[in-house]
Amino acid sequence: MDTDGLRIRDARPDERDAIRAITRQAYEQYASIMEPDAWAGLSGAIDAGLEAEGADRIVAERDGRLLGCVALFPPAADAYPGETGPASWPELRLLAVAPEARGQGVGQALVEECARRARRLGASELGLHTSRSMGAAMRMYRRMGFVRAPEHDFQPPGAELVEGYRLPLG
Repeated sequence: MDTDGLRIRDARPDERDAIRAITRQAYEQYASIMEPDAWAGLSGAIDAGLEAEGADRIVAERDGRLLGCVALFPPAADAYPGETGPASWPELRLLAVAPEARGQGVGQALVEECARRARRLGASELGLHTSRSMGAAMRMYRRMGFVRAPEHDFQPPGAELVEGYRLPLG
């Protein structure tokens, strides 16, 4: 997909370090927003998510420069091992936009690509989880049509409530 010079595509294996760097940069702001235990939990979850197998790794680039990334887990994958169990819908995780590229539609384009791929799989909804500290992301998700799914919330020890959201794909 190409939107205004923004190209959305599958990540290449040689981009693993760049994806890690963008993800870390995008999430490091929460170290000063969250309680220390909550940040420690999120930081560990980020590391685990970056190492998780079985997800499509999708990137956004402009002029050959990576600006964002996301992981899309297929239905029945355990996107949050030990927390939610396998789901019957695709689940997006670790949406990350480089700080200097925020406000340019990168995050929305990545989420739209996840929704497109979920539809192609025949899914009736796309899931994600987020927390109250991620206000900008939550506003974008709601604007895009995601609705709260509190029955899919979970709370790791010492961490913020991780809230479930679903996007109906009908």
